Amino acid sequence: MFEVNMKPRRLADLASVVPPDRLDRLENRVGPGMREQMDGAQIINVNSTASGGGVAEMLHVLLPLTLGVGLNTRWFVLEGDPEFFTLTKRLHHRLHGNKGDDGHLGEQEAAVMQRVAEANFPTLLAAITPGDVVILHDPQTAPLAGMLAAHGVPVVWRCHVGVDHDNLYTEEAWEFLRQFLYGNVGEYVFTRPSYAPDWVAPDRLRIIKPSIDPLAPKNEELSEADILGALSGSGIIAGPGFGDAGFVRADGTRSPFTIQADIVREGGPPPADTPLVVQVSRWDPLKDMAGGMQAFAEHVADRTDAHLMLVGPSTAQVSDDPEGQSVLEGIEAQWRALPQDVRERIHLVSLPMDDPEQNGALVNAIQRHAEIVAQKSLAEGFGLTVTEAMYKAKPVVASAVGGISDQIDDQVSGVLVADPRDLEAFGRAVVGLLRDPDVRERIGAAAHRRVVDVYLPDTSLDLWNEAVLSAIRHTRT
Repeated sequence: MFEVNMKPRRLADLASVVPPDRLDRLENRVGPGMREQMDGAQIINVNSTASGGGVAEMLHVLLPLTLGVGLNTRWFVLEGDPEFFTLTKRLHHRLHGNKGDDGHLGEQEAAVMQRVAEANFPTLLAAITPGDVVILHDPQTAPLAGMLAAHGVPVVWRCHVGVDHDNLYTEEAWEFLRQFLYGNVGEYVFTRPSYAPDWVAPDRLRIIKPSIDPLAPKNEELSEADILGALSGSGIIAGPGFGDAGFVRADGTRSPFTIQADIVREGGPPPADTPLVVQVSRWDPLKDMAGGMQAFAEHVADRTDAHLMLVGPSTAQVSDDPEGQSVLEGIEAQWRALPQDVRERIHLVSLPMDDPEQNGALVNAIQRHAEIVAQKSLAEGFGLTVTEAMYKAKPVVASAVGGISDQIDDQVSGVLVADPRDLEAFGRAVVGLLRDPDVRERIGAAAHRRVVDVYLPDTSLDLWNEAVLSAIRHTRT
């Protein structure tokens, strides 16, 4: 286990994007109230990766802001081995209602989880002082709940995944996790009420929607010159190269773009004026990049002059997702089987993760250059890249699954496809937007407004305060 270093985010930094009345509320009511009630105690977060996934991105948003309002906040990352992460990926699939691999969830698997937790726990315990609260994130951390409870430490367990309707796979996964969580957790936090298993008591359930950092390199404003320089320099589109293109890091310094993307394509990069349909996500079967590619090939390519870009992280640099490389290889094999004229318009882009801020800035440039952002997920606890694209006033075409259904008001702030496996409907939605720039502009503007209203970080800080204080009360009683 290791600690992630963080710097406080001043509330004043958000003044350019968050309405003044909301900042005033945080500065003069929420912040002082939280400081008084925590009385110097720490809020310690634990998850399984510091970069490369939505959970890590959300923690990079919320925790510096928590520091900024004067609360002692720390972040630790649990470390595991390939056997552990193969097992937790199995849990990830089954919590989404899918089988995943053919592995079991039994006593042997519970022992693997317990072994990893026991190896990590001493570092965590050494950091805890009297009065502290620990927030555990997702299945990887579940066995730590009982160890913390045995030491009288209040625990909040935050699950970022789930589906609206249980089946035998979700029931199996929740029964497996129950042995670690039930009786050891003061408060459970989910994105939607329907994601919680029936053994979570209503008085211990909190619903908190994730948020994005509007000032992070992944979401900051970029000039057209920075966008074109970043994309042409990295090899994503044709152009003169990096030039003076750069971005602003979290510490306020400006850095040049230098990343070279790893791209599978037929021929050269597309010209800068080529309309792009982009999906950014992990190489995960539940993101259904393969289905998105098939929908484009069969229902978009012959009706428009657009290109499709499927963008994900370098698989070797995402430690908690051992499945990524095989998924990417499958997508590439499917791409190679397409006719050449279609292959020339589909690009598989992998971005290095060794500089997470620059990776985020390049994703930002890709999304801002896109005509349409797609998210053709088969299941989705919450579509973080959906919110990011909406904030950039991009029209999003997405599957009406999980949290995405909350994020997008269909035909107002995006376009929802009711059946995520309906390739024709997905293609029809993309083509309709590509052919109507006025609708794209209207939907993009509404999307931006929705994110400002609902999904900026100030909207959830007081909800987290309530969850933490409630966990303390449950532990003391």
